[in-house]
Amino acid sequence: MNPDRTPSGDAFATFAISVLRLAGHLQAAGDALAKPAGQTSARWQVLAAADHAPMSVADAARALGMTRQGVQRIANLLEAEGLVRYAENPAHQRAKLMLPTEAGKATLRTIEARQAVWANALGDAPGQKAIPNATETVLAALQAVEKQAVPEE
Repeated sequence: MNPDRTPSGDAFATFAISVLRLAGHLQAAGDALAKPAGQTSARWQVLAAADHAPMSVADAARALGMTRQGVQRIANLLEAEGLVRYAENPAHQRAKLMLPTEAGKATLRTIEARQAVWANALGDAPGQKAIPNATETVLAALQAVEKQAVPEE
């Protein structure tokens, strides 16, 4: 226990470290799942965001917890590969909307098919009821972190 932290603070720190470790493993798994389709986990995420709903690069960045510049770079690569296209945005003249092309949708379906097999194999490991409870906890922690500013030096 860190003497400067409360028991709740220690619990949150342990939780955060566990989530970060999990995120690293999920990133590696995502890269492995997307690789046969010639993609990376990051490209998969941006392509899936564009497939979810027409959205600007900035909207996708907010939804994915990524920087706008990072999503823009990936979106431009996906566009160059013919997997997404930009369309006019009626809500904003300069912020174009990303839309998947038919090739992008096919690429996404290929990755999703591989991910389904992987997720199905892992889904029962912690138990069917544990996953929704864990998801609820992660979402609550995410909301708390988004609201709480990091102390400045």
